[in-house]
Amino acid sequence: MAQASTIEWTQATWNPVAGCTPVSPGCLNCYAARMALRLECAGAATGCTKYKGTAKRARDGRPVFTGRINFDEDALELPRRWTKPKLIFVNSMSDLFHKDVPFSFVRRVFRVMQDCSRHQFQVLTKRPERAAELAEHLPWPRNVWLGTSVESAIYTHRIETLRRVPAAIRFLSCEPLLGPIPRLPLKGIHWVIVGGESGPGARPMEEPWVEQIRDRCLASGVPFFFKQWGGVQKSRNGRLLCGRTWDDIPEGDGRGATRMVATL
Repeated sequence: MAQASTIEWTQATWNPVAGCTPVSPGCLNCYAARMALRLECAGAATGCTKYKGTAKRARDGRPVFTGRINFDEDALELPRRWTKPKLIFVNSMSDLFHKDVPFSFVRRVFRVMQDCSRHQFQVLTKRPERAAELAEHLPWPRNVWLGTSVESAIYTHRIETLRRVPAAIRFLSCEPLLGPIPRLPLKGIHWVIVGGESGPGARPMEEPWVEQIRDRCLASGVPFFFKQWGGVQKSRNGRLLCGRTWDDIPEGDGRGATRMVATL
């Protein structure tokens, strides 16, 4: 269901879909899989089956997604009930463009987003190729943003695919950043988020990797948002980069940047 979010670059999460399948190294310590496993256990006591079967423990004890996809019809219409404009992260517990999410359901999600023009919807996917395949059959109102995850230089090919989608704002989530991306392609990109991995088994992120991306964004006039250094206890490491926070976020029309504090 939709709820207030502690994710620094959004205000609320909306999850009409639950469950996913690991597709790249960025999925190794997925926070959503860890949360899904916890929510399934909690749901067993309350009768909620939204996350049932979506996650399990791997042989090494890590929570991982199983590939099962569940749909939440009750959650689908929730943004209509929010009268105050919000930044809404769509499917923080899944991927809207997972192959097992039927096009008919994707279209219903887009219809809600189209109807709720007071909100800005942030859709993030590791599967931009399916988004590109479906793009011509979907409405792309200016309040629907589309981003893709780029955790290392190996996955910059996702950016080229993302550019094929006619979203008003196209963004990159370099989180968890697992290596340097010295020549991050930014043509046609309107926002970049960078963050380190957090939680059990978190892999370290080096400061020069972050500075490379920040400098490239500054040179290109692309809003840059630094989310966190991460780590097992991320609150101790904070989110300061070079002595300050970096909270730039695009305006709703994609033509400029404003401070997150002003947007919120």
